[in-house]
Amino acid sequence: MTDTATHNRETLGFQAEVKQLLNLMIHSLYSNREIFLRELVSNASDACDKLRFEALHNASLFEDDSELNIRIGYDKEARTLTISDNGIGMSRDEVVANLGTIAKSGTREFFSRLSGDQQKDANLIGQFGVGFYSSFIVADRVTVLTRRAGEKADQGVRWESDGGGEFSVEMVEKAARGTEITLHLREEQEDLLEGHRLRGIIRKYSNHIVQPILMKKDEWKDGKSVTLDEDETVNQASALWARPKNEITEEQYQEFYKHVGHDFDDPLAWTHARVEGRQEYTQLLYIPSRAPFDLWDRNMRHGIKLYVRRVFIMDDAEQLMPQYLRFVRGVVDSSDLPLNVSREILQESKDIEAIRSGCTKKVLGLLEDLAANDKEKYGKFWGEFGRALKEGIGEDFANKDKIAGLLRMASTLADTAEETVSLSDYISRMKEGQDKIYYITADSFNAAKNSPHLEVFRKKGIEVLLLSERVDEWVVSHLEEFDGKQLVSVAKGGLDLGKLEDETEKKEQESAANEMKDLTDKISVSLADRVKEVRVTHRLTDSPACLVADEHDMSANLARMLKSAGQKTPVSRPILEINPRHPVVLRLKSEEKRFDDWASVLFDQALLAEGGQLDDPASFVRRVNQLMLEMGGK
Repeated sequence: MTDTATHNRETLGFQAEVKQLLNLMIHSLYSNREIFLRELVSNASDACDKLRFEALHNASLFEDDSELNIRIGYDKEARTLTISDNGIGMSRDEVVANLGTIAKSGTREFFSRLSGDQQKDANLIGQFGVGFYSSFIVADRVTVLTRRAGEKADQGVRWESDGGGEFSVEMVEKAARGTEITLHLREEQEDLLEGHRLRGIIRKYSNHIVQPILMKKDEWKDGKSVTLDEDETVNQASALWARPKNEITEEQYQEFYKHVGHDFDDPLAWTHARVEGRQEYTQLLYIPSRAPFDLWDRNMRHGIKLYVRRVFIMDDAEQLMPQYLRFVRGVVDSSDLPLNVSREILQESKDIEAIRSGCTKKVLGLLEDLAANDKEKYGKFWGEFGRALKEGIGEDFANKDKIAGLLRMASTLADTAEETVSLSDYISRMKEGQDKIYYITADSFNAAKNSPHLEVFRKKGIEVLLLSERVDEWVVSHLEEFDGKQLVSVAKGGLDLGKLEDETEKKEQESAANEMKDLTDKISVSLADRVKEVRVTHRLTDSPACLVADEHDMSANLARMLKSAGQKTPVSRPILEINPRHPVVLRLKSEEKRFDDWASVLFDQALLAEGGQLDDPASFVRRVNQLMLEMGGK
């Protein structure tokens, strides 16, 4: 290769986030410095995969060299380590974009979550995916020579940087396509200039790479290691997912996950199977141990790589996994799809529908197995991905029952939101005569746990599910029953406890309603523009009043959520239920002078108790102060 274009050298500045990442990475990941080689080899493998895919439509891209491989070499005197591939390569614009910026959604959120704690930040940086920039963990200068397949020899590009604030780019001659990365090693990195050390790292982290990783052979002569002019393949160089399961170690599964998932941590669990029948394909699917920082960006690409007969087709084939399982990583290798399959074809393919269905069932089956046999692991999964899985209740009708069985929810038997129960657990603890699953939604665990709507349930020892995540409103709107038991909100409609109430209680309620009819009618008139109805409650034992949504109206919690998101909601007025035994209500029964003020305070207190906001807080405070003054004067 000859440099013929030194006059066109241009110096550019790194994106601010790149500078920050480089600084953090060098210090946080140094103790795990070996991963730089894994990252660079993984990138080289991806480049080879992309060339093979593009060459399906344009065979000339191979340039008479279709044997794709990765080479690793070192020069002890120059203190350099070189990783090269004959993959797709990069153009000048691609070099600037890929090696000067981080074009990844959620970048700002990623940096906001960095704490300054090196161990915690190392995990987060690994989760973000450091790729090429990991070079600077061991190198104080990095040179990249690359040419995109199909371009002329004079369209090569040299990129160079010392990891500071700038990098240089210039056009050069490069006869062969692909990318060559040369690391100018820092002091005390001499161990990376030994063949046996590099082979050990490659076999540890990159044995699963499908392209051969080539190095010059070494042999000992006169007590020294001598490099021979003969190549050897260091890795196993076969598709791991295509090998029999009994030939794959747990460590190999874990290392392959780190390659395919661009993650530093071991996976939580995985499933590996060959499916035969009308569709033949192999699936190797992983559940990560930690949620990615951009999990809640529903537009993020999925983590499934699609192969056809071991030929890479595309990254992030989102058609292979539903949105609510977007955290799953892995590989699907089809024996039947055409090699020229496109994203457009995938969207309309019946074969893909069958593969997607099979992959979904396999992942849900894996989660069911964890839930049944490893509660600690499943608890970890739920803490990381439970909210995403809940989305499936409304998105995947075919698997709704399976997903419902995997749900975990806090309840009135728990002290914290992290103590959860399954719907099956709840049913197993139901009171004799109980035929419904009771729940309440709120904007926080404490708001749900302390809701006045729960008072009669506590008195009777009836468990209630406490749902305090935003997605829970979506869940209960689509999950009407489980195992033949209806899900019922304790804050909607008329409360029917069925056999959990005896005849004496029912007669007392009827009597109280009759006794309080004049009062409820009077309050209805006073609050005519704020309530749909006023009635006597049997939900309350301690509080004077509560607000209830009518059976078919939107819950108050959902209405608040939509309003906070700037969405319009249907106008609906709540039902005010009053406790006929509470002193405040009894006082109101005999009040004449300031009845309207008392009624308004009663309504506002009930609104606040369920987490609502007052339309006119100043008027509420003024009324309360005035009533307190009058009561104090008596």
